[in-house]
Amino acid sequence: MPTKLPERGAGVENVDLSGRTYVVTGSTSGIGRETALALGRMGARVVVHGRDEQKGERVVKEIDGTEGDAVFLRADFSTTEAVRAFADDVRDKIDRLDGLLNNAGGLFSDGRLTDDGVEFTFAVNHLAPFVLTAELLSLLRETGDKDEPARVVTTSSGAHRRGSMDFDALTDVDDYSGFDAYCGSKLANILFTSELARRLKDDDAPVTANCFHPGAVPGTGFPRETPLPFRIAAKAVSALPDAVESLVATTVAEGAETQVYLTVSSDVAEVSGEYFYELRPRVPSEDALNDGDARRLWEVSRELSGVEYGLAPEETESE
Repeated sequence: MPTKLPERGAGVENVDLSGRTYVVTGSTSGIGRETALALGRMGARVVVHGRDEQKGERVVKEIDGTEGDAVFLRADFSTTEAVRAFADDVRDKIDRLDGLLNNAGGLFSDGRLTDDGVEFTFAVNHLAPFVLTAELLSLLRETGDKDEPARVVTTSSGAHRRGSMDFDALTDVDDYSGFDAYCGSKLANILFTSELARRLKDDDAPVTANCFHPGAVPGTGFPRETPLPFRIAAKAVSALPDAVESLVATTVAEGAETQVYLTVSSDVAEVSGEYFYELRPRVPSEDALNDGDARRLWEVSRELSGVEYGLAPEETESE
């Protein structure tokens, strides 16, 4: 039988999260929703995020019916201004932050620039987490301590292995490919995680940063924008009963297991800078291990967003 609850599959269903608070972006559907519900069942306060207010309020109602409680905050993450406004709303609602789950993202078939002049997929999938983490870092630092650091968990993908870090394409949509842009943005998620973890360690901050691949999850909205063969396969698999689907793909609940594990488990409380899949650290692609690209991405992201982290002295960036 497949695992029905992510916290059970993650081996943390008996953890008591009373008094803890988490922000889960992109949590009105898919693995974000499953993660938010799991945290609520364990007693946490959850900030639910999405673009659809009705879906958001339904998730809040579900969480309020568990041991936890929740609040919904609506935001579109395509511009730096919108992400910063969301962070302001978060700070107005909560006074501690035990975990920031950068889960929102998508694959977009049409090439376009945001109002900031940034390629849309890169802006939503990477630059938004970069900005939001910076904006909420002080709250994470105030909440975390040496024994129980606060955690930043970012949703990447195994698709990063097909991606490349094309810095010239970040403000250009000529010859745009939605799938290539998605793969590149998921590679950026890993590079961001490794560089953030390094800077947090250098700064002796009580915050960890990890990322993960949720698996191939046909039950999310993601396959709608993938190439035709992927869409056909995903549609066929998602029509199967859960017990059968679990044998050939990852169910939505199973896709949330690693996210819940990285957010809650004491086994990884001090682990930072790693890429996980199925509750285990994995070796990502060679491009994802490029420290030079990680540092360059950090600086380019700062320039595009105007965000300053205040982490790690400038001299540690020299090669």
